[in-house]
Amino acid sequence: MSRTPTFRTRLDRIAVGLSGLCVVHCVATAILLGMVASAGHLLGNPIIHEVGLTLAMILGAVALGRGVREHGFVLPAAVGMTGLTVMAYALTLGEAPVEPFVTVAGVMILALGHRLNMMAAAHSF
Repeated sequence: MSRTPTFRTRLDRIAVGLSGLCVVHCVATAILLGMVASAGHLLGNPIIHEVGLTLAMILGAVALGRGVREHGFVLPAAVGMTGLTVMAYALTLGEAPVEPFVTVAGVMILALGHRLNMMAAAHSF
Protein backbone atom coordinates (compact mmCIF):
# COMPACT_ATOMS: atom_id res chain seq x y z
CA MET A 1 0.00 0.00 0.00
CA SER A 2 1.52 3.28 -1.14
CA ARG A 3 1.58 6.27 1.21
CA THR A 4 1.96 8.81 -1.61
CA PRO A 5 -1.30 10.70 -2.10
CA THR A 6 -3.18 9.81 -5.25
CA PHE A 7 -4.85 12.42 -7.44
CA ARG A 8 -8.21 11.55 -5.88
CA THR A 9 -6.83 11.80 -2.34
CA ARG A 10 -5.42 15.23 -3.17
CA LEU A 11 -8.84 16.25 -4.49
CA ASP A 12 -10.44 15.06 -1.25
CA ARG A 13 -7.93 17.11 0.76
CA ILE A 14 -8.55 20.19 -1.40
CA ALA A 15 -12.31 19.70 -1.01
CA VAL A 16 -12.01 19.46 2.79
CA GLY A 17 -9.92 22.65 2.76
CA LEU A 18 -12.52 24.41 0.62
CA SER A 19 -15.20 23.22 3.05
CA GLY A 20 -13.28 24.94 5.84
CA LEU A 21 -13.07 28.14 3.79
CA CYS A 22 -16.79 27.93 3.17
CA VAL A 23 -17.50 27.70 6.89
CA VAL A 24 -15.26 30.73 7.52
CA HIS A 25 -17.09 32.61 4.74
CA CYS A 26 -20.53 31.75 6.18
CA VAL A 27 -19.61 32.76 9.72
CA ALA A 28 -17.85 35.96 8.58
CA THR A 29 -20.81 36.93 6.42
CA ALA A 30 -23.27 36.42 9.27
CA ILE A 31 -21.12 38.50 11.62
CA LEU A 32 -20.47 41.25 9.07
CA LEU A 33 -24.15 41.42 8.14
CA GLY A 34 -24.87 42.23 11.75
CA MET A 35 -22.08 44.82 11.97
CA VAL A 36 -21.79 46.52 8.61
CA ALA A 37 -24.52 46.21 6.01
CA SER A 38 -22.33 47.07 3.00
CA ALA A 39 -19.59 44.51 3.82
CA GLY A 40 -22.21 41.86 4.49
CA HIS A 41 -23.84 42.61 1.14
CA LEU A 42 -20.53 42.08 -0.68
CA LEU A 43 -19.82 38.73 1.00
CA GLY A 44 -23.47 37.67 0.83
CA ASN A 45 -23.61 38.07 -2.94
CA PRO A 46 -25.51 35.07 -4.38
CA ILE A 47 -22.89 34.50 -7.10
CA ILE A 48 -20.35 33.51 -4.41
CA HIS A 49 -22.69 30.79 -3.18
CA GLU A 50 -23.56 29.60 -6.68
CA VAL A 51 -19.91 29.39 -7.75
CA GLY A 52 -18.97 27.70 -4.47
CA LEU A 53 -21.69 25.08 -4.86
CA THR A 54 -20.67 24.48 -8.47
CA LEU A 55 -17.03 23.93 -7.43
CA ALA A 56 -18.14 21.66 -4.58
CA MET A 57 -20.26 19.58 -6.98
CA ILE A 58 -17.43 19.22 -9.49
CA LEU A 59 -14.82 18.29 -6.87
CA GLY A 60 -17.30 16.00 -5.13
CA ALA A 61 -18.25 14.19 -8.34
CA VAL A 62 -14.62 13.64 -9.34
CA ALA A 63 -13.11 12.77 -5.95
CA LEU A 64 -16.01 10.78 -4.50
CA GLY A 65 -16.78 9.08 -7.83
CA ARG A 66 -13.16 7.99 -8.25
CA GLY A 67 -13.21 6.76 -4.68
CA VAL A 68 -16.13 4.44 -5.35
CA ARG A 69 -14.33 3.06 -8.42
CA GLU A 70 -11.02 2.62 -6.57
CA HIS A 71 -12.05 1.26 -3.17
CA GLY A 72 -15.61 0.15 -3.87
CA PHE A 73 -17.22 1.76 -0.82
CA VAL A 74 -20.37 3.75 -1.61
CA LEU A 75 -20.87 5.27 1.87
CA PRO A 76 -18.42 8.18 1.42
CA ALA A 77 -20.10 9.18 -1.86
CA ALA A 78 -23.57 8.89 -0.31
CA VAL A 79 -22.55 11.07 2.65
CA GLY A 80 -20.93 13.59 0.29
CA MET A 81 -24.01 13.74 -1.94
CA THR A 82 -26.16 14.32 1.13
CA GLY A 83 -23.96 17.28 2.04
CA LEU A 84 -24.22 18.70 -1.48
CA THR A 85 -28.00 18.29 -1.37
CA VAL A 86 -28.20 20.19 1.94
CA MET A 87 -25.96 22.93 0.48
CA ALA A 88 -28.18 23.20 -2.61
CA TYR A 89 -31.27 23.39 -0.39
CA ALA A 90 -29.66 26.24 1.54
CA LEU A 91 -29.45 28.24 -1.69
CA THR A 92 -33.23 28.08 -1.95
CA LEU A 93 -33.63 29.72 1.47
CA GLY A 94 -32.48 33.14 0.24
CA GLU A 95 -32.12 35.66 3.06
CA ALA A 96 -33.69 33.44 5.72
CA PRO A 97 -31.86 33.66 9.06
CA VAL A 98 -31.39 29.89 9.11
CA GLU A 99 -29.59 29.81 5.72
CA PRO A 100 -26.02 30.09 7.07
CA PHE A 101 -26.68 27.27 9.55
CA VAL A 102 -28.09 24.99 6.85
CA THR A 103 -25.15 25.81 4.56
CA VAL A 104 -22.60 25.07 7.29
CA ALA A 105 -24.37 21.79 8.09
CA GLY A 106 -24.19 20.79 4.42
CA VAL A 107 -20.53 21.75 4.19
CA MET A 108 -19.68 19.73 7.29
CA ILE A 109 -21.53 16.68 5.93
CA LEU A 110 -19.70 17.03 2.60
CA ALA A 111 -16.34 17.34 4.36
CA LEU A 112 -17.18 14.18 6.32
CA GLY A 113 -17.87 12.38 3.02
CA HIS A 114 -14.44 13.40 1.71
CA ARG A 115 -12.79 12.34 4.97
CA LEU A 116 -14.52 8.96 4.81
CA ASN A 117 -13.34 8.67 1.21
CA MET A 118 -9.73 9.23 2.27
CA MET A 119 -10.08 6.70 5.09
CA ALA A 120 -11.61 4.09 2.76
CA ALA A 121 -8.76 4.57 0.28
CA ALA A 122 -6.18 4.13 3.04
CA HIS A 123 -7.77 0.86 4.19
CA SER A 124 -8.46 -0.74 0.85
CA PHE A 125 -6.04 -3.00 -0.89
